[in-house]
Amino acid sequence: MEKKKRWKITLNAPVTLGFTGLCFITMILNYVTGGLSNRLLFMTYHSSLMSGFTYIRFFTHVLGHSGWQHYIGNMSYILLLGPLLEEKYGSKQMAEVICVTAFVTGMINYILFWNVALCGASGVVFAFILLASFTNFKEGELPLTVILVAVIFIGEQVYEGIFIQDNISNMAHILGGLVGTITGYVLNKKKQ
Repeated sequence: MEKKKRWKITLNAPVTLGFTGLCFITMILNYVTGGLSNRLLFMTYHSSLMSGFTYIRFFTHVLGHSGWQHYIGNMSYILLLGPLLEEKYGSKQMAEVICVTAFVTGMINYILFWNVALCGASGVVFAFILLASFTNFKEGELPLTVILVAVIFIGEQVYEGIFIQDNISNMAHILGGLVGTITGYVLNKKKQ
């Protein structure tokens, strides 16, 4: 008699799962502290350069979210794209993409938008979206999917940034998309 194989849960994308888990813990912490933890650690804004927290927040702001809808929206994309990207590029590269995106969006927000607090993984989401569009990249070719994704996602952010006043950081989305585009090009060029 043949044994039935048992299904088991595997840890297929450690960086993606770890990042999602850290964001979840941050959401719980923000809820328990009544928003204090986000203001202290998980939101970047123009604060004194003499404070060590300013530099920490350049990276940790991507872990904080303004509410459950914000968190669920971002994590849906992260969990959808992250495992595919981790399989293609490796966990180390994906951790670097997250860190670079966090730093770039945090620094630009600090320098250019003095009165805007920034939190959330939307920049990372856009980096993942644009990076994913490079999966079939070959030297000397520009996949139509890259062009369409850039036009649709980045074009929408430019439009909304100019014509719609809301609490969404279109700058973080655009910069995240640029980080994903540059990373996708560089990583795929190295593999050629």
